[in-house]
Amino acid sequence: MSAKAISEQTGKEFLYKYICTSAAVQNRFRYANVTTETDFDRLAQDHPWLLTERLVVKPDQLIKRRGKLGLVGVNLDLKGVQEWLKTRLMKETMVGKAKGILKNFLIEPFVAHKQEEEFYVCIYATREGDYVLFHHEGGVDVGDVDAKASKLLVGVDEKLTEDAVKKQLLTHVAADIKEVLASFIVGLFNLYQDLYFTYLEINPLVVMKDGVFVLDMAAKIDATADYLCKAKWGDVEFPPPFGREAYPEEAYIADLDAKSGASLKLTLLKPRGRIWTMVAGGGASVVYSDTICDLGGVDELANYGEYSGAPSEQQTYDYAKTILSLMTREKHPEGKVLIIGGSIANFTNVAATFKGIVRAIRDYQGPIKEHEITIFVRRGGPNYQEGLRVMGEVGKTTGIPIHVFGTETHMTAIVGMALGHRPIPKEPPVAAHTANFLLNSSASSSVGYTGTPAPSDRAFQWQKEARGNKSFPMIVIFMKYKHSGFIRPTVMI
Repeated sequence: MSAKAISEQTGKEFLYKYICTSAAVQNRFRYANVTTETDFDRLAQDHPWLLTERLVVKPDQLIKRRGKLGLVGVNLDLKGVQEWLKTRLMKETMVGKAKGILKNFLIEPFVAHKQEEEFYVCIYATREGDYVLFHHEGGVDVGDVDAKASKLLVGVDEKLTEDAVKKQLLTHVAADIKEVLASFIVGLFNLYQDLYFTYLEINPLVVMKDGVFVLDMAAKIDATADYLCKAKWGDVEFPPPFGREAYPEEAYIADLDAKSGASLKLTLLKPRGRIWTMVAGGGASVVYSDTICDLGGVDELANYGEYSGAPSEQQTYDYAKTILSLMTREKHPEGKVLIIGGSIANFTNVAATFKGIVRAIRDYQGPIKEHEITIFVRRGGPNYQEGLRVMGEVGKTTGIPIHVFGTETHMTAIVGMALGHRPIPKEPPVAAHTANFLLNSSASSSVGYTGTPAPSDRAFQWQKEARGNKSFPMIVIFMKYKHSGFIRPTVMI
């Protein structure tokens, strides 16, 4: 699952289009989007209700608690909306610790109502199923909903019924609106499941005699369900979190990822930061980022991303070239570090992927030296010795400081070296190994002689103990299975 936030406008559009309920959902599709390019005369022509009704205006940029932050203009006419926007549109604003530009706003009809007509409803996914939360007192002062709200767990493959909603969630709701609320919540849950939402919150949900009004909404959907929901979702956009801009380089890598069987991901956090990563593997990328933060580098971590799934040399070249291009745009007074890390690959040909990275380093060797970039490499897996050798050679021939380590070094040790928390070994110990995996070999088997295993190689320590702590030559036969192509090493003493 890849839960990604969508804008309030997108979420409401999904709800208005596809919800199935007997409750009368009001103000369907009555919203207008405002940016710096908006022509208000044209906007009024497209949405005539803007000239006749009282209005609400608010930023639509994944900002929560907008009311408490003074970011909601209430009960205004269109001229009042324009005046309100003058002091906010394209202005820098702090939301918590995030600083960003307000540049996308939503205008909707103002709904006059009483406090007792506001409710809170939320649905979110967990491992055991989907939780439905409801509280009879919604609005900006709803408080700690986890502690106050009634909860109902709908297990995997279970259906939500109106009777269950009435009995477990609506115990504090007036009898005359129970039917309406129960029907709406069941319809909302079915929409949540059908369109693969992972999180759906409405606060407040206003219920009056003439129907149901969805005032504020926050939602996330499972982005990996795109192939299932394409017909209903359309070309859905995933806006970046407030305070982080969308960059064309991210879109470029996303396009490469979409056209490849491999995985290529890139998110820019702080483009002016001095700590950059180019990590192989989704799990390893999390480990490296966590380690950087644990060692005090959170304020300088520039990016997050990963490449995995056996990308080709060209794909890794394009990925590395993009990162080096971003790194060499602005200088940092302390220089910069690039951590090319990874664990021990299962099937990715490390030598092939490193050749793509080496090409990019050669192309950018001038800017790399100018920006005083130091590179730290740690990797293991099929053909990793050749990959490390090539990486070490490019450092020597270009004069770029590249520190290369294999499986003899803990995968996150290079983070401490890069951040100056531990010394950099002048001559890293050579990892004991048997032979390179022959991933592209057409032969059904191949034989490699490795000589005496190193005492530090724990994988073969049992052999020495069994022989009275004496070392013996080994032959490793790599058997390539005919149908699957899987290569299995077999040790013979």
